[in-house]
Amino acid sequence: VQVVQSGGGLVQSGGSLTLSCAGSGFTFSIYTITWYRQVPGKERELVASINRGSSSINYADSVKGRFTISRDEDKNKVYLQMNSLKPDDTAVYYCRADLLSRQVYWGQGTQVTVSS
Repeated sequence: VQVVQSGGGLVQSGGSLTLSCAGSGFTFSIYTITWYRQVPGKERELVASINRGSSSINYADSVKGRFTISRDEDKNKVYLQMNSLKPDDTAVYYCRADLLSRQVYWGQGTQVTVSS
């Protein structure tokens, strides 16, 4: 079982980045996928989530209108498109796959740094 993240990096304020989350070794398509982020010394924050079939999508107020979560069933991937990035978006971003909270798998985390 693996959840592998890609994307991230350094971008200037106002720029865009796309993170991706890919699952293998389990039926990725039936899992709810949630993106979290964490800054050192602070609690992990929910950023966005998307359920099986993409019928329920949720965003943190801080990213609404700027971030878009989507999933590609054929590629077994979930994406987080991040636009109009701000320095406050700087964090390590994590992808979590969960099935009714009974099976939970985490990605390795990826750094996003937004310079002012």
